[in-house]
Amino acid sequence: QVQLVESGGGLVQAGGSLTLSCAVSGSIFSISALGWYRQAPGKQRELVAGITSLGSTNYGDFVKGRFTIFRDNANKTVYLQMNSLKPEDTAVYYCNLRVGNYWGQGTQVTVSS
Repeated sequence: QVQLVESGGGLVQAGGSLTLSCAVSGSIFSISALGWYRQAPGKQRELVAGITSLGSTNYGDFVKGRFTIFRDNANKTVYLQMNSLKPEDTAVYYCNLRVGNYWGQGTQVTVSS
């Protein structure tokens, strides 16, 4: 089985920073395409950032210039560095492994004004 575990969420004031981690474990040899998604209550889940097996990245329009996605292939971990956080960034953040469509349980990010 494949398991994704997110961590690093918490409470931060507007303008602050957080770095989220997603550790992948289980019956896989390596990680490939991964994405960070977020979902606020009453809202649709949206893509925050994605990274391919070759390292190319893409970002949602609302987070470009503030967030950075990167990975550590040796440790099968993907990160999301979030700077200049805004209250609208408040959501549960989920990690997704595209091959197999595996999801983690999510980590809560709360940004106060």
